[in-house]
Amino acid sequence: MTLSDLIERYLRSMVEESDNPTIEIVRSNLAEHFSCVPSQINYVLTTRFTPERGYLVESRRGGGGHVRITRLLLADNKQHWANEILKALPEEIDAAAAKHICDRLADEKIITLRERAIMQAALVKGIDGPQVLRDRLRALILRSMILAILGAESKN
Repeated sequence: MTLSDLIERYLRSMVEESDNPTIEIVRSNLAEHFSCVPSQINYVLTTRFTPERGYLVESRRGGGGHVRITRLLLADNKQHWANEILKALPEEIDAAAAKHICDRLADEKIITLRERAIMQAALVKGIDGPQVLRDRLRALILRSMILAILGAESKN
């Protein structure tokens, strides 16, 4: 397990154990706790606590660098949340971001693990061609998949 993995696990557990979906940390204190440089903390925050993974990070430089991490809570209404994803979905999306969106949909029980595996197979490994076309096609396919799932949900 890498240092980045340890920092991520530590921060995720802090968020999960908190009664509030938002925690505040001081970057320099966290770096000291893990005997690393603050830029290592920045790396973890920017790569592992993204909106696609269900987090919002607000960072202030100076004074030790206060950081606020918020776990984005989903509405109980699956239809509402999936519609929010559709509104925010860009015209182009890379494979990593598509994978994170599928992971989040499964984590929040909007799709099944089987649906996630099928979606990821199509979105991450199943698209060929020039990069810009792949990313555009991936976004269109992801949008269509979410709409198909929403349609199936509303019929049940």
